[in-house]
Formats: sequence, structure tokens, C-alpha cells
Amino acid sequence: MDKSNESKSITPNYWEIATRQMTIVDENQQNKFKNAKIAVIGCGGIGGGAIEILARMGVGEINIIDEDEFDVSNLNRQLMSSIETLGQSKAEASKERVKLINPHTNINAFNEKLTENNLEIVLKDCDAIIDGLDNIYTRIIVSRYAKENNIPFIHGAIHGTLGQLSVFRENTKSYEELFALPSFNKELNDETKELIENLSSEVPPAIGPTPNIIGFLQAFEAYKLITGIGKVTYAPKILKFDLLDLGSFDIIEI
Repeated sequence: MDKSNESKSITPNYWEIATRQMTIVDENQQNKFKNAKIAVIGCGGIGGGAIEILARMGVGEINIIDEDEFDVSNLNRQLMSSIETLGQSKAEASKERVKLINPHTNINAFNEKLTENNLEIVLKDCDAIIDGLDNIYTRIIVSRYAKENNIPFIHGAIHGTLGQLSVFRENTKSYEELFALPSFNKELNDETKELIENLSSEVPPAIGPTPNIIGFLQAFEAYKLITGIGKVTYAPKILKFDLLDLGSFDIIEI
């Protein structure tokens, strides 16, 4: 038998994959992660990085949602993209990618836009929600759902070489409150939606390392939340950095 084909047919043991991290967590803590379900909203630069690392760290289940297809402009930063996946659904291609990384991670892929109508289906019973979104309105409806249902909302955003991260819970400031959005404490009617849309009309610049660093850090915040290790970056604390100056990495409090 061809050795390359033989290696592809072997399913590695879950605990063999996790071997190198088992001095950081104990078996009970890793089992919590093995049994966890995390939603990643968006499979692009931030979301793709988060999906990749969640699978490599051994999460049990991931719900992923994205309505887009990969195009050439994604190749500079989106880990789930390749020449072979151009034109393919980001959600479906990400699902196939995870199968090649960790067959023990179950992926539920939704090739659609996240809206108020499917929010419950995608996010219900998740242990954490990772924000890989590129628009404020969807962040707002997701963060509201998370707060109402006591699900940690792990926010991340980038602009060029700039990145930020913060974790919201039912007992912290909300996403809208922390960033003083015009929708805070308001109904999401047409007037409020227009105010929100005016905040994010441009397509932000993006370069490879920035979204992936944010996605990796969001995945590890989820790992800390679920296993109970370390300190989580809860709001009103925000991790901020500019990759043009590595000394800029800092946690500030608003």
C-alpha cells in the first residue's frame, strides 16, 4: 500500500493530538473543551483563524456560518482559503478543512447570512460565541442574544494592522454600552439601523497577521473560559495592539 494513502486513512487518537498541551491543562479540563460547542460567526480572516485553532486544541463541536464564497482577495489572510477553494462556500470549505485537521471536531456548517430569523438555530446551546463579523449591526444582534442567554460573546475586530479583543458576559458591560453605540438601550428599528449602518460603510484594510492573531486569541479566550485556566479579558477591559509597534500590545479599561 502507498504510505501516503495509508497515512490519510488513519484517524489519530484524540488524546494523541492533544498530547503537547496536556501539561497546560489536566484531563478533566481538556474533557470540558472536548465536550464544548462553540459558534464562530464568519469564516473569513478572523473566523477562519479561530476555527483552525479551536479544532487543533480539540474542541468537540463548532457551529460556523458564512454566506460568502472565497475569492482571490482572501488569499492574503484567510487560512481557510486556497487556490483550490476559490469560488467555494466559505462555510463548506471550512468544514472540509477541519476534517483534515482534527476528525474528532464536529462541524455544523451554515451557508447563509446570520439574521434574527436563524439566530436561535445557529447559537442555541453554544458554550461561547466568537465574533468573526465585519459589520456592526450583526454584532449587535448576536451580542444581545448572547447576553440574554448567558452565553459569553468573544468580540474581535481589526483595521489594517490594528486589532482589538474583549469578552462580554451577562454581568459585564454590553458590547453596545462599552463602545457607546447609538443603538444602546434602543429598539432596533429602521432609524436605529440607519445610524448603525453609517458607522461602518467602508471596507477595512486587512493584512495577513492581524486577523489571524485576533482569531487565535479569541479561540484561546474560549479555551480559558471553558477549561477554567488563566484570566479572561472581560469587558470593560480591551486588548489592543498595532502590529507596526509590538510594544503597543496593551490591555486598557474603558
